[in-house]
Amino acid sequence: MARARRGMLLQCDPSIKALILQIDAQHNDIILEELDDTHLLVDPTKVEFIKHELNRLLSKNIYNPTEEEEEQ
Repeated sequence: MARARRGMLLQCDPSIKALILQIDAQHNDIILEELDDTHLLVDPTKVEFIKHELNRLLSKNIYNPTEEEEEQ
């Protein structure tokens, strides 16, 4: 028997998809289905959490030269 689940279609580039897969590996309840290289079906209640975690991960990877000057 078929089961239906509500999901939200997320379109992103492969690098962002890799980050979302990393987030899902830690929480295991975000991604419902990987559709292709740029599309994911995700739990709609987790979209804000995904945005928050992506912003956190991306902010760690930003180089800010003014911070380096302040530390010296």
